[in-house]
Amino acid sequence: MIIRPAEPSDLPTLRDIFLRSRQAAFHWEPSYSFDLGDFDSQTEGEFQMVVLNRELPVGFISVWEPDYFIHHLHVDPRLSRRGIGRALLFALPGWKINRYRLKCVSTNETALAFYRANHFIQVGEGHANDQDYLLLESIGVD
Repeated sequence: MIIRPAEPSDLPTLRDIFLRSRQAAFHWEPSYSFDLGDFDSQTEGEFQMVVLNRELPVGFISVWEPDYFIHHLHVDPRLSRRGIGRALLFALPGWKINRYRLKCVSTNETALAFYRANHFIQVGEGHANDQDYLLLESIGVD
């Protein structure tokens, strides 16, 4: 696996991964509520890293750097459960010392289990966009 900062040439593939992974993961949402253009609007101004497999992106992480806030972590659904998401987390700058945070929808049990297995703990909760979420924070170990 090669992990590197995203490049403009990655955008078409990242848009596709973003669309397909949300359709697969957010089964409670109607699939028509997702659009290829969502990637651009939802990651604007964020730092992104990609995982490459045979020179093609197969996953990405998007972070709002000033707050160490992980806004998105998505992997091609055909390649889930292969360590790609974990590799992206552990490749974040200062992973062992910075406290990264993220929000995870409470009903997304698969994602919650993934984050807990990768050293995130619950530090809060809230409600937005008609959904409850948990605020999770990394505890800085690998």
